[in-house]
Amino acid sequence: MAEAGHIDALTPYARSLGILVDRWDGDIPVLRVEFDATVEGRPEHYHGGATGGLLETAGYGVLRAELDRLGRTAVLKPINITVQYLSAGKSRTSYAKGRITKLGRRSANITVEAWQDDPARPIATAVMNVLMADA
Repeated sequence: MAEAGHIDALTPYARSLGILVDRWDGDIPVLRVEFDATVEGRPEHYHGGATGGLLETAGYGVLRAELDRLGRTAVLKPINITVQYLSAGKSRTSYAKGRITKLGRRSANITVEAWQDDPARPIATAVMNVLMADA
């Protein structure tokens, strides 16, 4: 992931949802997605898949940023991702950021939170386990 707002480092799926790097919180990218028809599920609410996509993108973003910081290159392969939907995402901007809970030589464990108005009140969380294969 590059500087704030730079979309080229994001996957085509993330770009299709309109996900952007909003800002950096230290070394951690904070992502955002605006509410529009692309991410709408039931009227005036985010589709669960769009919320899951935001969480997953934020998880890979924090891992990629840390690997770049360490000078490591790896192909990231998902082992699993578990999403907990805590409340409905309403028709406004959503944000997400991840935190690496364990970074090993071959795998990483990441927790991610998505929120709208208040980071202390997440709308969804995720736990990701990612394999880091040699590039």
